[in-house]
Amino acid sequence: MNNIKTEFTIKDLENFSGIKAHTIRIWEKRYNLFEPKRTDSNIRFYDMDSLQKLLNVSLLYNNGLKISKIADLSEAKIALSVRELIFDKGAESQASVSFKLAMLNFDEGLFNQTYNILISQTSFRTIFTEIFIPFLNEIGVLWQVNSITPAHEHFISNLIKQKILINIEKLQFLQPNKTAKKFVLYLPMNEIHELGLLYLHFELLFHGYHSVYLGQSVPVENLNDLQKIFNEVCFVTYLTVEPSKESVDEYLQKVYSEVLQNTNDALWVFGSKLAQFDTVSFKNNQIKFFKSPVDLLNIL
Repeated sequence: MNNIKTEFTIKDLENFSGIKAHTIRIWEKRYNLFEPKRTDSNIRFYDMDSLQKLLNVSLLYNNGLKISKIADLSEAKIALSVRELIFDKGAESQASVSFKLAMLNFDEGLFNQTYNILISQTSFRTIFTEIFIPFLNEIGVLWQVNSITPAHEHFISNLIKQKILINIEKLQFLQPNKTAKKFVLYLPMNEIHELGLLYLHFELLFHGYHSVYLGQSVPVENLNDLQKIFNEVCFVTYLTVEPSKESVDEYLQKVYSEVLQNTNDALWVFGSKLAQFDTVSFKNNQIKFFKSPVDLLNIL
């Protein structure tokens, strides 16, 4: 794990808030909204308090409050205005900011508090598709530009994973009513990014299908064990990191030759690796490609 990040550049602030660095500098000079610090080598940086303040300021600004008015508010009044905004417009308006703050401070209590407010107002499916998915996409960008560390990403991903598992457990007490096809969900060897696949497992159970979740790093040869028990299996996998872009074709051919060939079974594939793979030229009636779990669910 990298060292935990407590010093932020102005570019980090832009990445987190969506407010351009040029605008942040203007706010800083004209309204004294932020006070950057300097390292021993005289390099400017912002601390956690500045980032938290900017996230609140950006929320108010993006909801129509003029920056000159915000600058006249004390920090306590800014926080109060944010709470009032949440009360008026609902927790969704502040959820992304709250989850970012929870991630940066490794604050499980804030994450759960925000989630509990949301779940009291709407369904878990709505929270995941309309709040968690955009939030996770944003976190992916923040990680790519080094605004957060792997520790941040793992912390928040595991909290979201816990919520998916809680909602899956509730559905596992119900008997599936669509049993003609058995879904088996798994990730290839060395693939650990499972949130998308885990949520798809939830959706399949929610819609009454028989779904078996195998999880991370499953060898291809182990898939044969499921065929000994179930007829007409639809294997579903998610390719994020593995296999490498040069090996996707080889991996799919291996699944076909060792698992699918001479059966009525199928493999459904989605994940970011497909953006680097020529799915149009790959001809195999037993293997289908999907851009997202939503596209996959639309054909069920």
